[in-house]
Amino acid sequence: MEKDKLDVAIEKAMQLAWDYTQKYGGCSQVVLAAIKETVGNISDEVFQSATGFAGGVARMGNACGALTGGIMALSCFWGRPYNDFADPDRRRVRTFAMCRKLVDRFLETYGDINCRAIQEKIMGRGYNLGDPNDFEQYIKDGGHVDKCTSVCANAARWTLEILNEEGLI
Repeated sequence: MEKDKLDVAIEKAMQLAWDYTQKYGGCSQVVLAAIKETVGNISDEVFQSATGFAGGVARMGNACGALTGGIMALSCFWGRPYNDFADPDRRRVRTFAMCRKLVDRFLETYGDINCRAIQEKIMGRGYNLGDPNDFEQYIKDGGHVDKCTSVCANAARWTLEILNEEGLI
């Protein structure tokens, strides 16, 4: 993608991710929606399938939802298709490498890929998002105002950058 067009797409994706995190939450779906609305290739079924990844997989604080959304997006552009499950072209190897780039960016920025650890880094503590009281405190502490909003915006940006580096957009 041309640099000017990429810059516009990145800015739009980051803003969408920020706004959707504030409005709806659900980091995986937020990142997928931002990618879908800027460069496409994300089906409604893929978007729907990301529902359970919010809050570090079912609000358990494990794998960051923004990361899993980015990985799902990367896989939509170059994953192993069902009708070629045997993968003779080894598409999954390239997909793993792309996804590793995203993981590395999370590790460089946040020092971890787990939701609760990233919360500790950006908010000073981790939250049990499955506990209604702790979730309420997370919201009060800005989780959907300016904390995880930035994580989702970064994930959308990094995903688009990787797709561009790989020549897929």
